[in-house]
Amino acid sequence: MTFITLEGPEGSGKTSHLPGLADAVREAGYAVVVTREPGGTPIGDEIRNTILKLENTEMHATTEILLFQASRAQLVNQVIRPALAEGKIVICDRYADSTMAYQGYGHQTDLSELSRIINFATGGLTPNLTVLLDLDILVGLKRRSSDDENWNRLDAKEIEFHQRVRKGYQLMMEKDPERWEKVDAEQDLEKVKQDLISVVLNKLAKKD
Repeated sequence: MTFITLEGPEGSGKTSHLPGLADAVREAGYAVVVTREPGGTPIGDEIRNTILKLENTEMHATTEILLFQASRAQLVNQVIRPALAEGKIVICDRYADSTMAYQGYGHQTDLSELSRIINFATGGLTPNLTVLLDLDILVGLKRRSSDDENWNRLDAKEIEFHQRVRKGYQLMMEKDPERWEKVDAEQDLEKVKQDLISVVLNKLAKKD
């Protein structure tokens, strides 16, 4: 079984590049299931709307954490684990590392406590490969700000929050280099796409 996740700061292009990546993996002969966080199930999508709604400015950090875990638990049990059990490749737009980056480093929540909550929600399921699409925070937020339809409550956080998030991703990658790969998301879109596909296909080839 192979579980692949895409991570990165806002505006890094994970969602945009996911369809092309999935097509490339399918063309290489693999059965692929694509999903996202928060969401990916009807229940998860309802939670997603609550978490990201701009008007929910009073949401406490603890509430945010628990809502993410509720959505994640549903996704893991309804979509990810069944697909992996069938021998399919699962590619997810964000996963538990987003919680560590945003709610952990971003909100400066105790990382050990947060890790225990995540482990409960996921039943200990971790990705085989996590690709970090990395870019400068200001570049990413400028990209996001041009998309009024999808601008959300977390996008609107202060710059310092987003800087802590990016730093958190870098620290996690340093601590677990066997699982993480990095792609420079400030490159030309086609170059980012090709680099992302190359990283994933190389990983799958090694597993075969």
